Amino acid sequence: MRVLRDLCLAGFLVLLPAAAPAQHAANAPLPEIPQLMREVQEHQKQLDKVRENYTYTSLQTIQEIDANGHVTQTKTSENEDFFVNSHVIERTVKKNGKPLDDHDEQKETERVTKLVEKAEKTPVDQPLEGQTISISRVLEIMDVRNPRREGFRGRPTIIFDFVGRKDAKTHGLAEDASKKLQGTLWVDEADRQVAHMEVSFDDNFRIAGGLVANIQKGSNFRFDQAQVNGELWLPTGGEGTVQMRLLLVKGIRQHFSERDYDFKRFHVEAQQGKDAKAVQEKRL
Repeated sequence: MRVLRDLCLAGFLVLLPAAAPAQHAANAPLPEIPQLMREVQEHQKQLDKVRENYTYTSLQTIQEIDANGHVTQTKTSENEDFFVNSHVIERTVKKNGKPLDDHDEQKETERVTKLVEKAEKTPVDQPLEGQTISISRVLEIMDVRNPRREGFRGRPTIIFDFVGRKDAKTHGLAEDASKKLQGTLWVDEADRQVAHMEVSFDDNFRIAGGLVANIQKGSNFRFDQAQVNGELWLPTGGEGTVQMRLLLVKGIRQHFSERDYDFKRFHVEAQQGKDAKAVQEKRL
């Protein structure tokens, strides 16, 4: 399910242009599109690096939906999210509003420790096995078309329609699935940052030829990024609906949502080598 939900999922941005309230006339010429997309990709990659100085809380909700569209079950998970080598790591701290008990907390610590070790060895341009694909990689895999300008959250935004490139070289299930996507992308014109994305599958995506799972055409999600305190672009959440069939038999329909908040910046404070630790500096 993270293949869909985390397409999700990015402070001190010295490398990025400062936020600008610049206004553009609706009929002003659009910037050169190839150059604009190169700038957006570069800024997103810079953001991927800078975000490793931050942690945040994510609240995830999954609703099981029956054939009549009724919610039959709701599950929630509260997580502490951080980044290692540009890969997001989630540590679950609550399930359905309740803190983990000692046994589950120990199991979660062991899981996260192994995941961190794997993230340190996985190249930044490849998704962590079973985990997310970065927005940077989505931008590299897509073909954009039909550019136009429109206001979004009170700021000038350039909008594109896009489709996944069928000939793109990909690594892992998450990137393979991205070639089946189509959607619309909102780019903040002043900061050259992805502000909003709406995506759907334009074809079924079969895992192991459909023997394991078949994510059905029309499954969709949206993703948001925004400025935090007017200085840093970070993910703020998203939602979507997935329909799939497992093992050729069981049909599943779920609605998922995620809200990201409580961003904190930290730095590494060296204390006699091996005792170095992360120290919280500031809450955004």
